[in-house]
Amino acid sequence: VQLQASGGGLVQPGGSLRVSCAASGRSFEIYALGWFRQAPGKAREFVGYISSDGRTTSYADSVNGRFTISRDNAKNAVYLQMNSLKPEDTAFYHCAAAYYYTLPPTPYYYTLPRNYVYWGQGTQVTVSS
Repeated sequence: VQLQASGGGLVQPGGSLRVSCAASGRSFEIYALGWFRQAPGKAREFVGYISSDGRTTSYADSVNGRFTISRDNAKNAVYLQMNSLKPEDTAFYHCAAAYYYTLPPTPYYYTLPRNYVYWGQGTQVTVSS
């Protein structure tokens, strides 16, 4: 699976932005899709993930209630809708794919970058006035 994120840009605090991740290759629908972000000088941070069938999502506390992940398996795409953006949301955003387990090995399985097998090129999101 090859992944490519797009849609980043400059947005004012309080604004909204939707970034997309397009996938190519086979069996996109069997993978959980996660979003991670990395700001300069900081470690990569889990943002959220969505299950293979799109029925389950989970988010980091820092974005819960503001960000929403969705996917369209017919289009091989996953989306990250970001609302009420804050300057601290400024980062490079990556999408990644992991094998999906109905019962993952640990409760935090999908929050860990090491459990993702495919990574896409990221897109820069800058929140600034």
